[in-house]
Amino acid sequence: MKKLNALTLILATIFVTSCFEDGDDIPVTTRDINDFVWSGMNEKYLYKDNISDLSDNRFSGNAEYSSYLNDFDSPFELFESLIYERETVDRFSWIVDNYLALEQLFTGNTVTNAMEYSIYDSPNSTTDAYGVIRLVLPNGPADNNNLKRGDVFYAVDGVGITNDNYRTLLSQDTYTLNLGFYNDKGTIETTDDSIDPTGENITLTKTLYTEDPIFKTEIFNIGGENVGYLMYNGFTAGSETELNAVFSDFKSNNIQHLVLDLRYNPGGSVNVERFLASMVTGQYTGELFQKLIYNSTSQGDNIDYNFANKLDNGASINSLGLDKLYVLATGRSASASEGLINGLEPYLDNIIQIGTTTVGKTQASITLYDSPNFGRTGANSNHTYAMQPLVAIGVNKNNVSVPGTGLPPSFNYEYIENPFNFGVLGDVDEPMLALALADIENSTGKVSEIKSKSTQSFKLLMDSNDLNPYEGGMIID
Repeated sequence: MKKLNALTLILATIFVTSCFEDGDDIPVTTRDINDFVWSGMNEKYLYKDNISDLSDNRFSGNAEYSSYLNDFDSPFELFESLIYERETVDRFSWIVDNYLALEQLFTGNTVTNAMEYSIYDSPNSTTDAYGVIRLVLPNGPADNNNLKRGDVFYAVDGVGITNDNYRTLLSQDTYTLNLGFYNDKGTIETTDDSIDPTGENITLTKTLYTEDPIFKTEIFNIGGENVGYLMYNGFTAGSETELNAVFSDFKSNNIQHLVLDLRYNPGGSVNVERFLASMVTGQYTGELFQKLIYNSTSQGDNIDYNFANKLDNGASINSLGLDKLYVLATGRSASASEGLINGLEPYLDNIIQIGTTTVGKTQASITLYDSPNFGRTGANSNHTYAMQPLVAIGVNKNNVSVPGTGLPPSFNYEYIENPFNFGVLGDVDEPMLALALADIENSTGKVSEIKSKSTQSFKLLMDSNDLNPYEGGMIID
């Protein structure tokens, strides 16, 4: 059974409790939206064959389908019932009731303080917590208030952070961070360690902010060889032109090594991913970089992404022709970040991944609207529900996908960021970058020294990305 919009006429007299109205006061029932949810998932969902309720012959006729739709009180409830193994396999499909906000997110426009942070258990406490800022974006509220990477906060609005309240405190549009510092009392013992106030308080108000995913670029000379560094925080559609300009600069400076920093990159456009892979290489134009495989009834939608020598606007790609790449990655590197590594792996002689194991998201998603072909054009104007289900799985030219457990760091290049030894991003002494530079310099002594400062003694409770679950992904343009 394909899309059952014809049932709308047959079921028009059947109402369930919730109604939504547009500016013309035309009601749309929950059942109507449930029809969109089931139809879209039946046609597009990657794991359709694993969900019996999505089978094409699931319903004997309109009456049974009508009864099924009316069993769900909300589109969210129906959508969730159709997800395959939410905890282990499909952790990433979602539905929203406001696709206008979703579209803003995909363009990099979000209401935010323009900073990222991690929340940890406080020392010698089973209930208290504290935060450490790990990324401050330029010219945003946090930057304009002189907050910086490594700053510690122990309370919000004067309320001490605990294991139970940090989400509520930090989800507000305006709040005051009460800054502190980690006090080790000058000893190696940890039993008396504490988070103490500095007396400084910073009030932040979230604003609409457009992030430039190219956070930092640098060129270093290490042992007589030029090393390019790029911190790229999101495969944002449209950023390929600026990326190409960065690689033009790298190329004119005869870059011989590249350190690609994806440690906080949650993913984004598959097409941009392909262009970046082409900039790193250049010697594989026309060859298969990655392919997306759809569900069994949508095999005609399968897409091949080949290495390119031109952007979509016709501009020639600036390629470095490298056969070795350093990638900085963590448990916040996902989707297109992982796809880039996986897609390059069959081609490059060596990819050295420094950091921790990545998220493990092998699948791509697409936005489905309530329209005849699930596209944006012709979307039902009576509501703003949209779905972002997984619809395809990405594999490299050898048909290998990113494992659900993530991509582990290269042997002997494991490094866990220490919140009290973060360093300055893009600086030669920042630990993860320093590991790559030490390897380029062939200094095993420096590698050992840097790794000795990694730590697992701080228990991570939450990352600010957890408050933005729709960010990133592997998005099909």
